[in-house]
Amino acid sequence: MSTPLTKGGNVSLSREAPGLTAVTVGLGWQANTGYDLDASALLCDASGTVPSDDCFVFFNNLTSPDGSVRHTGGGSPVDGDDQRIQVDLSRVPDRVTKIVFLVSLYEGAARGQGFGEVHRAHIRALDQESGAELARYDLASAVLSNETALVFGELYRHGAAWKFRAVGQGYASGLAGIAADYGVDVLRESAPPPAPSAPLPVDAPVPAYVPPTPPTPTVVSPLPPLPAYAPAPHPTGSSSMTCFFDPQHGPGGTTVTWSPQWGVPRPVQACGGCAQRVQTTPPPFYTPPQQGYPQMAPQGYPQQGGYAQPYGDHHDHGQQQGGGRRFGAGALIGAGAAGLVGGALLNEAFDDDEPDVIVNNYYED
Repeated sequence: MSTPLTKGGNVSLSREAPGLTAVTVGLGWQANTGYDLDASALLCDASGTVPSDDCFVFFNNLTSPDGSVRHTGGGSPVDGDDQRIQVDLSRVPDRVTKIVFLVSLYEGAARGQGFGEVHRAHIRALDQESGAELARYDLASAVLSNETALVFGELYRHGAAWKFRAVGQGYASGLAGIAADYGVDVLRESAPPPAPSAPLPVDAPVPAYVPPTPPTPTVVSPLPPLPAYAPAPHPTGSSSMTCFFDPQHGPGGTTVTWSPQWGVPRPVQACGGCAQRVQTTPPPFYTPPQQGYPQMAPQGYPQQGGYAQPYGDHHDHGQQQGGGRRFGAGALIGAGAAGLVGGALLNEAFDDDEPDVIVNNYYED
């Protein structure tokens, strides 16, 4: 049975399919005529970057050096997938901790194209042997705009198991922006070589030597010292990356550590407002309901005045709410029980790092 994911959610493929040795990652989309999309994969080590340019698998390099990751190329769609990338988990080198899957628009910026016009984009993980779908992530096109490259998802190690995570991180600078973040040099522009000087004709006469005229000395008055100035601060993060929590917020210029509920903390790029909320608001983090998935109210937290409403007015804590009654002895007992449940969940988080599926673990306005 396939597990549906939303942005930030993850699932253990090894637990869904015991004995899993090979995975097929299918990527699909619907775009207007003239849109040319390409799927790629990046084999990253513990630093989060590629060990070498050969670990970037795309249309000009269809197979990784060790043969563990292979791009099947373009051609006709298969079962709704426009392109597929096959991963032999048993051959992935030990130094590779995750494999990132992305899709980019060819010359998207030059053509004025963006993922806002790409619809029904998805990524899914299948058992390569049986063909059964294990997990699927459908990207919400309503929150996309001028991104020309998008990280759909990633496979990553979790101890001896392999997990799959839905990412949905956009880049406005296409493959060049991804190259800067993941250490790929093959896509970076280099300065053109100087043009060779035209040789003289063979039969051209050699010009006579004319001694140079000595320069006329000039009196130079001393210049006043230049005023001191403070260098402009360097921006943090990649200015070409959109906000992780909502691409409509604009560029993600600040790197913050995002701690998903029961998940593993990792750095993400966020706008100034989202970065301040992540750094000043205690976890857990929740998102508004998303269309297509049932949303459950978080247990153990009050629905008014608590973390479940991070952007509301909390100046009325402990006061009467909307004509209701104050908290009595029953509320105090319920709060104590909620604290015990929260402590049990926290112990489970430290024991297992993260559960099978995590959804909706980030901020949005």
